[in-house]
Amino acid sequence: MATPGIILTVCTANICRSPMAQALLQHALKAQSEPLKSLQVVSAGVAVRPGDKVSENSVHALKKVGLNIADHSSQPLTRDLLDRALAVFCMTESHRAMIQLTFDPVPRNVYLFREFMPRSADKEIGDPYGSPLIHYEACRDEMVEAIPSLMEFLKTVAPKQV
Repeated sequence: MATPGIILTVCTANICRSPMAQALLQHALKAQSEPLKSLQVVSAGVAVRPGDKVSENSVHALKKVGLNIADHSSQPLTRDLLDRALAVFCMTESHRAMIQLTFDPVPRNVYLFREFMPRSADKEIGDPYGSPLIHYEACRDEMVEAIPSLMEFLKTVAPKQV
């Protein structure tokens, strides 16, 4: 089956939040039926030094839920990634604004990772960089909380099986 597109997670440096979001979302998609099951998740950053290693606390936070992101290295957000993306999920409004300011034409499929949560929920996921592990775990948990709403949204944009 041809790759139906990618799901893109975006943060600042692509060493904390977006790699965690990538792994969590990919894990959740594996439990879905087709076509969601075949979607691939990729992460990138809006202000990246390419090839940086993922933060140790991000690795530890995900290891606690059985996921391994130790081999991740950062990559910048590119036009090609945006063009291939069915949906782009940013951590904050500033990431969405950077995409809108940097890329022309502006992609229409850019959302916040927590955008589809109930109205009362905080929509942004703060940056835990440099903080103790507990902040990375809280960040991870905010992402996990959003995954059911993302699955429902992705069902509306994923290409239908032929």
